[in-house]
Amino acid sequence: MNSIHPQPFRVVITHRVLADVLALLGQSCEVSANQTPNSLTRTELLSRCRNADALMVFMPDHIDAELLQHSPRLRIVAGALKGYDNIDLDACTARGIWVSYVEDLLTGPTADLAVGLLIALDRHFLAGDSVVRSGQHRGWRPELYGGGLAGRQVGIVGMGAVGRAVADRLRAFDTRLLYTDPKPLSVADEKKLSVRAVPFENLVADSTAVVLTAPLTDHTRHLIGPAALARLPQGALLVNVGRGSVVDEDAVARSLVAGHLGGYAADVFAFEDCSDRDRPRDIPAELLAHDRTVFTPHLGSAVREVRRLIELAAARSILDVRDGKRPSMAANVIAASDTGDADHQAQRSKHFIEGL
Repeated sequence: MNSIHPQPFRVVITHRVLADVLALLGQSCEVSANQTPNSLTRTELLSRCRNADALMVFMPDHIDAELLQHSPRLRIVAGALKGYDNIDLDACTARGIWVSYVEDLLTGPTADLAVGLLIALDRHFLAGDSVVRSGQHRGWRPELYGGGLAGRQVGIVGMGAVGRAVADRLRAFDTRLLYTDPKPLSVADEKKLSVRAVPFENLVADSTAVVLTAPLTDHTRHLIGPAALARLPQGALLVNVGRGSVVDEDAVARSLVAGHLGGYAADVFAFEDCSDRDRPRDIPAELLAHDRTVFTPHLGSAVREVRRLIELAAARSILDVRDGKRPSMAANVIAASDTGDADHQAQRSKHFIEGL
């Protein structure tokens, strides 16, 4: 133990991480890691945080004022995730606690999954798989026709990094692309991605498929509700890789049952959005039961090397704070520190999220 850090720097990791992440932190920190496949209970989390100097957190973790009150030593909440709507940013800042996140590493894998979900929905992957597995397949039959992507007009809600990556991938399928975002792209970027900005109401009215990549804010909560669903063309497809509560899941289920919405695919669900105190406890049964749905369990970043890099980035943010430095990807500004780059990053993130 060196003289600069006479007390051990204690790190709590709330979910299972890869071995090299533990090795990196273990060189200079005292690490307590939950290496089970399950989330910590609230009681377990509060207990572990009592003497923690740093937390590495993930999507299911709700970091609020109550938890911070139980964590008097805490100096950083390092999110191994792209967004941070599950972290009370204001409460952390008020207590002088850094919040960091990982911005770019999840972009490509999430965009890949969005396009995959759209294709799976359009081309009836699950229904086709069921036909084969049930022994019904006896050769080609004129059934399970999809609409295809070529020539389809696709609307993208949220033209941040993931939205741009989705657009870049969909260009290869000869789609026509619309988008809506509070901060439009430059003319050059629109030309490069072959996208056209339109108001949200026009996007849903004119798109036969809509991909949601927007974060959850007061402005985007239930953005896709009864009114927006009614404006969609008959048989339109909807894909959600943003946040679950951007859609009204009950309204989506009703639209599917009524035969208006042609299909819904999602990697995110409203019950996951712990920043919403009124969030549901489960996915609506009517939605789960419908055969024109495709669901994945929050797999947007579930690529082994990507997860490793995300976890290592969060670990390095922890080590930065341990050594008295500003974390490289800070979501907030701690006034007592040199905040030049962090201030720029925080303001950029704040503009995008509050705008949507």
